[in-house]
Amino acid sequence: MSAKCRVEICFSPAEYALYQENFELVVVIDVLRATSAICTALEYGVERIKPVASVDEARDWMKKGFIAAAERNGEIVEGFELGNSPLAYIERAEEFLGKTIVLTTTNGTKAIDIAKDKHTVVIGALNNLDALTSWLIERQEDVLILASGWKDKFNLEDTICAGAIADVLIESGDFAADEDSTVASKFIYRSARDNMFAFLKASSHRRRLRKLNLNEDVKYCLTPNNLTTIPFLKDGYLVKLIDREIPIS
Repeated sequence: MSAKCRVEICFSPAEYALYQENFELVVVIDVLRATSAICTALEYGVERIKPVASVDEARDWMKKGFIAAAERNGEIVEGFELGNSPLAYIERAEEFLGKTIVLTTTNGTKAIDIAKDKHTVVIGALNNLDALTSWLIERQEDVLILASGWKDKFNLEDTICAGAIADVLIESGDFAADEDSTVASKFIYRSARDNMFAFLKASSHRRRLRKLNLNEDVKYCLTPNNLTTIPFLKDGYLVKLIDREIPIS
């Protein structure tokens, strides 16, 4: 008996057009650090996050009185007090409680933007792995996992996270994969899962963040299941999924 649903992995936004046909549920991931920060912010009390593509757009929102966060090349953009560190949303949880955050990042918000016309866009990370995969299995719908990559290129940490999601779905018996990108991601994840921090030691973005003294962010982002929040895109904002509220199309 063939599996009911498909799960596939797209390595970067540059390849999205090759994969997106016939998928209406997209999981966007940017492990280091945008989607980890989004999941954390909503879990710790931020009401909603407005993802925007450009720094200029984020500045425009900030001029209107909104809290804005901007990151490029791993660093906070000049003129902003926030970037995409998930730990900032834990340390300043009381300050951000019930607030709207406007966010732009090098890779993650770009990936969210290109998927925004799909029926359902949710945010994934290693942090919310169990919660997300349980929900996806419950949905029983074809799933495309879109890795944000690094400036339209393949990266290792997003591939590992995508592989982790796909592995759980395939092992459930309700999903199957046709694409080699999905098969490869699954086996890369299985090679890395016992010590992802060590496995990623030589990865390009891990080296980038190490130079910026962001190892604590990296450790946090590579910790599976320290969150249960599933963010989803609703009317242009990322909000916390409550009581499995997205209707099945």
